[in-house]
Amino acid sequence: MYDAATSEDGVRVLVDRLWPRGLAKSAAALDDWCRGVAPSTELRRWYGHDPERFAEFARRYRAELSEPVAAEAVAALRARAAHGRLTLLTATKDPAYSQAAVLAEVLRGED
Repeated sequence: MYDAATSEDGVRVLVDRLWPRGLAKSAAALDDWCRGVAPSTELRRWYGHDPERFAEFARRYRAELSEPVAAEAVAALRARAAHGRLTLLTATKDPAYSQAAVLAEVLRGED
């Protein structure tokens, strides 16, 4: 979320439940904020971005993504991706261990 936008990003969508600290909404280079695909508060707090918990986090998060509201949001993101490049944005310091990484796999059908 804090990296500069590029012309190759396509549609830029924030997939965090909370707005990134220290970033003014007016300065954000994003097209949409899709809170519907963010992990639940309970899951996010349990995970605490601990890499040792990532595998279990990913399993639980995938289960949450199958719930009706999240599944609808995933379908909407898939539709956007079908029309061009989709960049998932997160404020997480280590994107490889974030919900965005799991969501990208789900959107690619790697779930």
